[in-house]
Amino acid sequence: MINIRDKGHCPTLEEIAEYVQTPVFAAFCGEIKETFGCGGKIEYSACSMEPGWNIKFKKAGKSLCTIYPRESYFTVMVVIGQKEKASTEMLLPECCTELRGIYENTREGNGQKWLMIDLEGRDELYHNVFLLLKIRRGEAGKR
Repeated sequence: MINIRDKGHCPTLEEIAEYVQTPVFAAFCGEIKETFGCGGKIEYSACSMEPGWNIKFKKAGKSLCTIYPRESYFTVMVVIGQKEKASTEMLLPECCTELRGIYENTREGNGQKWLMIDLEGRDELYHNVFLLLKIRRGEAGKR
């Protein structure tokens, strides 16, 4: 098992999947690659709030999301900026209660909300995250 905070060893996606211990992680990463045509880049973050290895997904130089591996689940960070705010707020009534709560309880800073969404299963929250990612890509009306 890898040490997610060991800066000296860059884990593979497979090692991270083993650390996370849920098939939802690999499914999520695969669905991002398939849906948006981009791969994830494994990077080490020395951020005091979240040190350790994470996976960043970008398309055309724009960040889609960052995945923070945990034991038995993972956290997806989606940034909602000024360009995405109106579309996101129009979508929220269709989303699950959990995502609405995360959005409402996330403070805005510099015109952005950094949503930290914990995923454990392929449930409604999982599917709602993909709706947010489509908004990030400028594909708001596409389901």
